[in-house]
Amino acid sequence: MKRVLAVAALLLAGCGSPAPAQTGVSGNVTVFAAASLTESFRKLGEEFETANPGTKVTFNFAGSSALAQQINQGAPADVFASAAPANMKQVTDTKAVTATPTTFARNTLQIAVPEGNPGKITGLADFAKADLKIALCAEQVPCGAASKKVFEAAKITAAPDTLEQDVKAVLTKVSLGEVDAALVYRTDVKAAGDKVEGKDFTEASNAVNDYPIAALDKAPNAAAAKAFLDYVLSDKGKRVLSEAGFAAP
Repeated sequence: MKRVLAVAALLLAGCGSPAPAQTGVSGNVTVFAAASLTESFRKLGEEFETANPGTKVTFNFAGSSALAQQINQGAPADVFASAAPANMKQVTDTKAVTATPTTFARNTLQIAVPEGNPGKITGLADFAKADLKIALCAEQVPCGAASKKVFEAAKITAAPDTLEQDVKAVLTKVSLGEVDAALVYRTDVKAAGDKVEGKDFTEASNAVNDYPIAALDKAPNAAAAKAFLDYVLSDKGKRVLSEAGFAAP
């Protein structure tokens, strides 16, 4: 009898210890995100996986226009985070996303120059000088569209030597010293550390980029897609984005 009572006591003790909370979210979540979100979203992905054991976040970083095209061609994705509403519209127009996207961050351009500023860049007007090597984003990607706006506002005809398909490719040209100056997002300048110097310019206020995010209607893992989106919009997500240099919407 004593042994039976002892076993019963152990069973009751076990019942008194609550099991770890189950989120109900598991599996892989595939996130298509603008290249300028690389550092901040990788950190968010790590935090999300820690908060949701059993999940794995896989990223596809590229220019927003290329990502929208991939989605519309049927590439499997759970979440799309664009660097501009125009590229998000490409996927809402095809009904790949029918919910209203949420703006979660804002970003502005900065002049980026290699460490030490060997080209002696002083302002936006230098982008029209033929003797300087200039890198810009192609106009179809958000950083390129924003660059076009600021040049129009400043009445400057830029003379780029290279046009890249995403902002990270432009930043690489600067960090390697292959160009004298470029226009990239201030978050990218911050992410580059000591290899790149950033210079503010007045016309940047004419092209503030809003970043929308949405879960895809045909997301392979709809539950994880919603959970990741909610995490980005949470206070923890806002903290990571703020630390990366993004402004609140």
